[in-house]
Amino acid sequence: MTNPTALVTGGAGFIGSHCCVDLLLNGYDVVVIDNFSNSSLTALEHVRRVTGRDVAVHDVDLTDGEAVAQVFRDGEIDVVVHFAAYKAVGDSMNRPLEYYANNITGLLSLLNAMRDAEVKHLIFSSSCSIYGDAAELPLTEDSPARPTNPYAKSKWMCEQILADICARHAEWSVTALRYFNPTGAHESGELGEDPLGVPTNVVPYLTQLAAGRRPELQVFGSDYPTPDGTAVRDYIHVMDVVEGHRLALETGPVPGFRRYNLGTGLGTSVLELIAEFASVTGREIPYRVVGRRPGDVPQLVASADLAFTELGWTARRKLTEMCEDAWRFQERFPFGYEGEKVSLRSSL
Repeated sequence: MTNPTALVTGGAGFIGSHCCVDLLLNGYDVVVIDNFSNSSLTALEHVRRVTGRDVAVHDVDLTDGEAVAQVFRDGEIDVVVHFAAYKAVGDSMNRPLEYYANNITGLLSLLNAMRDAEVKHLIFSSSCSIYGDAAELPLTEDSPARPTNPYAKSKWMCEQILADICARHAEWSVTALRYFNPTGAHESGELGEDPLGVPTNVVPYLTQLAAGRRPELQVFGSDYPTPDGTAVRDYIHVMDVVEGHRLALETGPVPGFRRYNLGTGLGTSVLELIAEFASVTGREIPYRVVGRRPGDVPQLVASADLAFTELGWTARRKLTEMCEDAWRFQERFPFGYEGEKVSLRSSL
């Protein structure tokens, strides 16, 4: 019996590369699509090191429909895990057209290729940001969607597209995973979060700051209705997130559209996160409070009861472990993947 083959879009990115590791170690073959606009090909060499297995890599922009269709023609694909998207809240406020064009067109291109190849099992990377400025916490899957920025709105629109497809075509199985704030790194230190340019997520910025690569952290807003005035988020270890994707695959294909929160149920403020990271690293973390960032909301905290009940999933790793693992990757690779460039295109 051959292994099932999973196509992972955005497979060289932070969550995508960790998902590749988890799938490879659990009996899947993996094919990756990535255009490397915010990722490194070197990450996939690190996937090899951790798993001892190869992945097939296609340097393809997901908005190129013909190129995506060719990937499906090149080899049999059983399931798709879709991560590839623009994902920064602040950037989306400055470039709304680009976010809608990339995130929605990329999904449509992928769905067309899946339909033509008769692949109808998809796990979609959604986001807690679709809930927006929530009136009640913790957030459940039935909490109303109130997205406040183009990134979040694009994810919500994608969910509507997927739900409509499943309503029309009973043979499709789609699971949208609304995860909260993924962070941390693989416990080996071989894989971590290494965005190109200045990080837009707080933890990789903290790791680079502690390593001397950044001067100080800007804390966006100290006047939110939270215990210390800074924004509160539900941080979740990236390995817990990718285990959720695999469990969604293993409990499917279930006809129709499903959606699940992936979170810990624990809120952590920016100042609490800084204190925890300083404790783990033994480093001083200089920061400066500035004004609120457009598109941000005060609090996002999950209820993941439905994922536990229906997928058997729960977040197992704590905030301390997230900080420790993120720092381990930073210490091992002070300049990230770009400090260890390899030429893989001819060999993958």
